[in-house]
Amino acid sequence: MSPPRHVLMTADTGSGGWSHAAELCGALVHHGVKVTLMSMGRLPDDEQRAQIDKLGNVDLVPTAYRTKWTAGWEDDLERSGENLLRLEAALAPDVVHLNGYWHGGLCFRAPVLVAAQSSSALWWKACRQEEMPPQWSSYANLVSSAVERAHMLVAPTEAFLAEFQSMHGNASAARAIPNGISATRCKPGVKRRIVLAAGRVWDEAKNISLLCRVAETVDAPIVVAGELVAPDGTVAEAGGVAALGRLSSAELSRWMAEAAIFAAPARYEPSGLAILEAALSGCALILSDIPSLRELWDGAATFIQPDDVAGLRRAIRMLSEMPQLAASDGRKARERALTYSAERMGDAYYRTYQDMLAAAVGVAA
Repeated sequence: MSPPRHVLMTADTGSGGWSHAAELCGALVHHGVKVTLMSMGRLPDDEQRAQIDKLGNVDLVPTAYRTKWTAGWEDDLERSGENLLRLEAALAPDVVHLNGYWHGGLCFRAPVLVAAQSSSALWWKACRQEEMPPQWSSYANLVSSAVERAHMLVAPTEAFLAEFQSMHGNASAARAIPNGISATRCKPGVKRRIVLAAGRVWDEAKNISLLCRVAETVDAPIVVAGELVAPDGTVAEAGGVAALGRLSSAELSRWMAEAAIFAAPARYEPSGLAILEAALSGCALILSDIPSLRELWDGAATFIQPDDVAGLRRAIRMLSEMPQLAASDGRKARERALTYSAERMGDAYYRTYQDMLAAAVGVAA
């Protein structure tokens, strides 16, 4: 059996999955793996293209096929699937790696890995405490089909993997691989008495409204980086906090380097790449006590319940008024973050590709 040398991968430019895919592609360089990366959602912007241009092992296939976050996305599903199948037929990759579910039901020749980075059904359960509405049934069917057909299902935590499969069905093979980033991307700077948060402000899962509710009752300024305008055009309210809007990676890194505290009171957070970046930047972490974040950061963060206004206020006051404690917690967070390296993630995915190819050879035999 030859080792995996070529992976056909997908990524959505409008989600955190893009950063994960780019980081993984870079980590696979060390294993001699070439990646053909088909982007969707919108055409990559200049910063995203620059990310890929720095990598010597990636051929980018940019497309603007709509995804589930955009109205009318189903119209593009068939065309994007046909394009992906044409790519596979022409390139004959060893593995197809789908960072999304909408193509998981296609008949690929190569073994298929489906990366479960999120789930709209679990979002509804966490944020609305109800089942996903009927108009999303086609999406739910796509996810279930992808899980059923996948040769391997991967999620960033054991907690999310279990919850995902309880909602969408059990895969034939599954494992948890924590997301990782390069330690050189984020470094601590001279810390200021700032509380930073990052994420789509309009997304209920990020629970930015909890920070807005405590902003006027704490002395430390609360700064939020993230898009205010939802895909449907509505503008989220961010009263009480300083809303920076969407920042470039470099701009966000500068804020993280200076912020003493990073808060993520999320109701739903499968992986938390922004949290990982903040931890590498030496920020003291205040996180919601949900299973995925507890699994990753237990012992390296202060935890609160997603609806606990008083608890969030106490945590911010404590860390902002005690800079030595914030610095100590920041060091703990960075030490934990260093264990979630891009190299470690790349090694784990490479071994997973190997296992998939070995299983495929066994089936063929």
